[in-house]
Amino acid sequence: MGLADGKYILVTTFRRDGTPVATPTWVVPLEGDTVGFHTSSASGKAKRLAHTPRVTVQPCNARGRVTAGTEPVDATARVVEGAERDAIVAKVAARYGFMNTVAKAFESVAGLVKRKHVPYADRAVVVTPKEPTP
Repeated sequence: MGLADGKYILVTTFRRDGTPVATPTWVVPLEGDTVGFHTSSASGKAKRLAHTPRVTVQPCNARGRVTAGTEPVDATARVVEGAERDAIVAKVAARYGFMNTVAKAFESVAGLVKRKHVPYADRAVVVTPKEPTP
């Protein structure tokens, strides 16, 4: 099963002290084994990726429960902007359609309630799995 075969992957980023933080995330296939997702610049994921590109990824469900028979894959993540970001955001919108619209509306309402604007999908991330060691 490939990383982009399911609707979600569990993206584990790492804090400065090395503590892992796992988050289920929508995923879209890119070239080869590479996958992408979008996030907010205000998210913990984006903040952790700003100091280390090291991640692990694994297929999961919406609640972050990993898919049976899969193992975590070491990978490198790269935050992208501009045209590359736009292409990933468009792929996510095409793949997740109505749910993407609902998520965006939910974020807008949450921002109003908290009185803090949180940008939706202003960053995209490209995840490239590391080559397995023989």
